[in-house]
Amino acid sequence: MNTNFPSDSVVSLEASIGPPWQLRLYIVGQAPKSLAANINLRAICELYLPQQYRIEVIDLLNTPEAAELDHIVAVPTTLKLNPLPLARVIGDLRDFEKARLGLGIALIESTSDYDITQ
Repeated sequence: MNTNFPSDSVVSLEASIGPPWQLRLYIVGQAPKSLAANINLRAICELYLPQQYRIEVIDLLNTPEAAELDHIVAVPTTLKLNPLPLARVIGDLRDFEKARLGLGIALIESTSDYDITQ
């Protein structure tokens, strides 16, 4: 049995899976809090989930009916669709720690912070 797989097969499989974190941000046009939420969500993702996320931005000025589908009652609102469980955070996400906790993003401690000689 040949267990040697071409490395491009692994890459294409990983690429087909897609990002594990799928987020949806509901905004209203160019409102200051909507702009801030968009910037802050991207910064949070880059900080805690580098290259592991996809953000879908839905402007309710263009598609107001979308608010009803996800029961959006305030904007900006961020929904975490994947991984489960679903999560919802309302606001501009300026407090990164509260946003991280609300979205269920766990901190992974670096082993480089520990002295392994003790």
